[in-house]
Amino acid sequence: MFFYGNFAKIILMSGHSKWSTIKRQKGLADLKKGKIFSKLARAITIAARGGTEPETNFKLRLEIEKAKQTNMPKENIERALRQAQGKLDGGNLEEITYEGYGPGGVAIIVEAVTDNRNRTTAEMKKLFERGGGNLGAPGTVTYLFKPMGLITVEKNDKPDEQILKIIDLGVEDVEEAKDALEVYVQSQKLTEVKEKLTQGGFKVLNAELVKQPKNEVQIKDAEKANKVLKLMDSLQEHDDIQQVFANFNIPEEILQQIHEA
Repeated sequence: MFFYGNFAKIILMSGHSKWSTIKRQKGLADLKKGKIFSKLARAITIAARGGTEPETNFKLRLEIEKAKQTNMPKENIERALRQAQGKLDGGNLEEITYEGYGPGGVAIIVEAVTDNRNRTTAEMKKLFERGGGNLGAPGTVTYLFKPMGLITVEKNDKPDEQILKIIDLGVEDVEEAKDALEVYVQSQKLTEVKEKLTQGGFKVLNAELVKQPKNEVQIKDAEKANKVLKLMDSLQEHDDIQQVFANFNIPEEILQQIHEA
């Protein structure tokens, strides 16, 4: 790790993977397309409550861009917008954030959208307990994360040069993952920096609002790592879950052991 100036931090992550990286590498292949579209539609409906015009609603613009990247049909997007306007049934959706711990003391934040709070809460409790963790009260792990914007950039064969150019754009952190560069910015600067990166010749793969861990839990035991990943997968696959954030970091050799087992 080293610092550049007084504002940007570069972390070389080669040989390690955190949940944001693992989730990206897994992609959405593990989820059926119908489930993906359902999750995206709910996200659009919730975001649209802040205004149905993407030009003036930052979160809505992000969700629509994400939907388009997954080839979600235009009519599905329009239907989600009409639902937010109360023109269709299903407007009783609400956002809930769950917090808890997984195996090895890993802190986890789960963002859900549901039409039945009691059902979803009961199911989250079961998933955490079944996965070797426990669901906590609001505020249990929030302090271990900070809200940020995350822009994933395609990495070329000269990542050091890319990183230096990115730093000049006024970003907060740049982390080099195995397959990409992960650029963290202040949430309100997400669109601005994304546009600067595109104009600078970088290929932006994704841009989203996230919870960035302030510190990471290193997991060097394959059995424990496997339990953590299974819990994360079960949470991510739940119909009501939009986003899952965690503060673990697993060495690549441990991931390889799990993959080969």
